[in-house]
Amino acid sequence: MIRDATEADLPVIVAIYNASIPTRLATADLKPVSVESRQAWFKGRSSSKRPLWVIEAEDVVAGWLSFQSFYGRPAYHATAEISIYIAPDSHRRGLGRQLLAHAIHQSPNLGLKTLMGWIFAHNQPSLKLFETFSFQVWGHLPQIADLDGVERDLLIMGLRI
Repeated sequence: MIRDATEADLPVIVAIYNASIPTRLATADLKPVSVESRQAWFKGRSSSKRPLWVIEAEDVVAGWLSFQSFYGRPAYHATAEISIYIAPDSHRRGLGRQLLAHAIHQSPNLGLKTLMGWIFAHNQPSLKLFETFSFQVWGHLPQIADLDGVERDLLIMGLRI
């Protein structure tokens, strides 16, 4: 089941995010974040414009997807960056695919015409997921991230709805 996240979900959302940090695949954060530090981010979500959704598996939040306004300028109102995080014990169960399909389907209702994902070039599972839904590489930022002394490329994936 995919639904709007509630404030009660924030601790598990943060836990899922923090679980991705040690892998150095999905985020440029190098240390865990706190629930308190994500309060403003959570409050900046809007179910009608820039939602934060959770996906439940067996009545437990197993992942989430968020929409973030692109570049914060009015001319980009129909463009959003999406982020997907799945709990480690729920990987390879199709939950990311369900969330991304739902995001694409709901984008017109959110006033969106363009979706973007910022994905490390070495994150093959995420790249394959986005490519499955016809996202294309729109940008390549070489060696932009330093993850424990290893310079990593960032790809900008895009899809016109």
